[in-house]
Amino acid sequence: MKKIWVIDDDQAIRWVLDKALQKAGMQPRCFERVGDLWQALQAERPDVLVTDIRMPDISGLELLRQVKQQYPDLNVIVMTAYTDLDSTVSAFQEGAFDYLVKPFDINEALALIARAVEQAGQNTASTDASASMVDNDSVEKMMSKSSSRAMQDIFRAIGRLAPSKVTVLITGESGTGKELIARALHKHGVRAHKPFVALNAAAIPKDLLEAELFGHERGAFTGASHLRRGRFEEANGGTLFLDEIGDMPLDLQTRLLRVLAEGSFYRIGGTQPVNVDVRIIAATHQPLETRVAQGSFREDLFHRLNVIRLRVPPLRERKEDIPRLVRHFLQLSADGLGVPAKRLSPEAMQVLQDFDFPGNVRQLENFCHWLTVMSPANVIGKPDLPPELLGSLKSDHLPGHLLLVDSKSPANFLSSGETAQPLNKTFSNDGNAESMRLADNTSSMVSSMSKPTSEGWLPLLEKEVLRQLALGTSGIMDNLTAEFEKAVLTTTLGYCKGHRTEAANRLGIGRNTVTRKLKLLGFDDE
Repeated sequence: MKKIWVIDDDQAIRWVLDKALQKAGMQPRCFERVGDLWQALQAERPDVLVTDIRMPDISGLELLRQVKQQYPDLNVIVMTAYTDLDSTVSAFQEGAFDYLVKPFDINEALALIARAVEQAGQNTASTDASASMVDNDSVEKMMSKSSSRAMQDIFRAIGRLAPSKVTVLITGESGTGKELIARALHKHGVRAHKPFVALNAAAIPKDLLEAELFGHERGAFTGASHLRRGRFEEANGGTLFLDEIGDMPLDLQTRLLRVLAEGSFYRIGGTQPVNVDVRIIAATHQPLETRVAQGSFREDLFHRLNVIRLRVPPLRERKEDIPRLVRHFLQLSADGLGVPAKRLSPEAMQVLQDFDFPGNVRQLENFCHWLTVMSPANVIGKPDLPPELLGSLKSDHLPGHLLLVDSKSPANFLSSGETAQPLNKTFSNDGNAESMRLADNTSSMVSSMSKPTSEGWLPLLEKEVLRQLALGTSGIMDNLTAEFEKAVLTTTLGYCKGHRTEAANRLGIGRNTVTRKLKLLGFDDE
């Protein structure tokens, strides 16, 4: 039997993991204090160690560091309820096998532990990174406000990729924060003490872009009165971030490919090669595969850049991040103006969470700046919101395609002529006074409902998959699964009037799973 040791000062966590591991055929041993753990390690060693990140006598990261120094082959899983970027990256830098976010689904925890057992003795985490390079600027603070599963995957990737020099391609819509991801990769890596140089290929005219990248010699062309170093030289030893790489002209793509292959280039008008050691991080909002097929992007350059790809999800796919981001941006705006930070009423926050944000995080930040300057109240109500948000409110549209219909209007799920009742998505524990708040006609919800369509919903799903494939979207399975869970959970809870135990029974899942998924979807108040 595989030996799994768990250290956590929370007795409930120890009890749950102990019972679950026993049922899974493993041999658990639980510790409350670090001293007892070290004493046990003198006599034997487990196959996997699971540790909390915050304990009264020592932090989990410090324990991880000490364990990896003495037992480098021991796989360690870090548990944390604080899903910020710094903790995630630090855990990977110290050699963690992976980390587990509380509250966790016990089946997911067992699956992760089983994977660590399979790889026991094979330390796959990089331990040669420099000391944790925590940056307290607004970039890191903004990223730390993201607790969605999609962004946690990004944080994991940053932790694994930061110590290396591998080329990274970041994709995502405009305004999602691709440059922030690039800066985090640089700041948490071994090149953090070297320059981070950014260049937007779409913002510089074609005639100037070559000189910006590679520099020029004195007299290379009219007006070149002195030698100028390009961005590659400025980034030597550090990171060069090439934003909107899909807009780079074909002739410059050829030069860039040679630099990536050979590590050297010639300045414009130069005769001597310039050698550089630069890590390339590229970003684009365009589907490069489509541009390759159209002949506007070199296929060999695409494969050279596409070593590791990170997709930054749009804000509409991680709406659970919106409340924290709003509070962060409102505080940031207030600090800049020297005024007290404003707050949003629950109704105003709901409008923000229902908005699709075509401009993503950048648009949300702009809204928060607007509210700080223009709203007269300290607590911002629904009428105080920007016109763009108020104009987006439609009685026939609900986020997540959720329609709640009263008894006088039988539901045709796909009919645009029906009027839906808005759902105020605040759920709490069964049976208390705050269990659920619905719109005015909750009591008559779903009293009569017709079938969605004569063909069912699968043909519509197939069409949506084909649409996303045609757009070059990645992560389709995760995106659609999240939308499916959102619709099923909120509809069932509405039907059960907010009673989670009843909803869990109707869905055939555990009540704790319902609670965890609601929190991940952003339906629980903090």
